[in-house]
Amino acid sequence: MFQVNFSEQAMHELNKLDKLAQLDAIDPITSLKPSDLAHPREPLGYFKRGRKMLYRLRAGDFRFYFDVRGETLHVDYILHRNSLEDFLLRNKLPVTEQQLVEQNSKFWQYLESLTK
Repeated sequence: MFQVNFSEQAMHELNKLDKLAQLDAIDPITSLKPSDLAHPREPLGYFKRGRKMLYRLRAGDFRFYFDVRGETLHVDYILHRNSLEDFLLRNKLPVTEQQLVEQNSKFWQYLESLTK
């Protein structure tokens, strides 16, 4: 079992829910084991952005985007499944477009601004 930390953006999204909905939403991420991360299967996936490895966990209407820091899962973003931000983050862009996005980095700066 991992310790789970949430960014300000993630906490803001969780705080919009009532207490029972919060517990239902975070249950899948608090139940993750190291073996799950070693061999991700749906609803868990992963991708690389630059040098950072991000995991995506689908939990109901939400998507948790997190990275592993030792024994801690750090949830960077919680996005609603039908949001533009979720679509852009999970969309597998062709390599040339992805490289353009990474070079420009305005998209990543926008995502980083969500955590502040």
